[in-house]
Amino acid sequence: PVAEGKSVQQTVELLARRLEALGADKQGTFSVDCETYHTAAALGTQGQTGKLMYVMHNSEYPLSCFALFENGPCLVADANFDTLMVKLKGFFQNAKANKIESRGTRYQYCDFLVKLGTVTMGPSARGISVEVEYCPCVIANDCWNLLMEFMQSFMGSHTPGVPSVFGSKHDSAYSPGDTMAQYMELFNKIRKQQQVPVAGIR
Repeated sequence: PVAEGKSVQQTVELLARRLEALGADKQGTFSVDCETYHTAAALGTQGQTGKLMYVMHNSEYPLSCFALFENGPCLVADANFDTLMVKLKGFFQNAKANKIESRGTRYQYCDFLVKLGTVTMGPSARGISVEVEYCPCVIANDCWNLLMEFMQSFMGSHTPGVPSVFGSKHDSAYSPGDTMAQYMELFNKIRKQQQVPVAGIR
């Protein structure tokens, strides 16, 4: 959450200073974006709400495009998937006002990769994203306690609980699609809170 009496940008800068004080090095920038598509009205049977599909991009995977349904599968396709979505406009329509993205700085600290971002919708900052990866491990449950301990070192009591995506993974390998599912959850949470003043979100 945004620190008491501070803006989104000031809170991001505060977290960045804490990371740098630990000894983290800047390693460039990152971006994750998400566009929402809804099933075309002609297809929806009467009385049923249309399904939403989220088409996402991540600068860490520049040749891939991710398509996710809420509580559904994650399709990983090549970057030309965006062109296909234009051709499918009779089935899926872009909810243009709903584009949301997170941009910020990548930090490396020993075996940890941290991405600290400002989440924006249109011209305004809506929230903060913090992505933490422990690079040597691909089984998320095996390193969750270590991740928690590291996150507490710069996020304090605002360290998140176990992500819901871990529940379905158990002991299987973590994939880029799992990261995108977590961004989708965060973006949807921020979209729902957009009526609330950002400084009031806790």
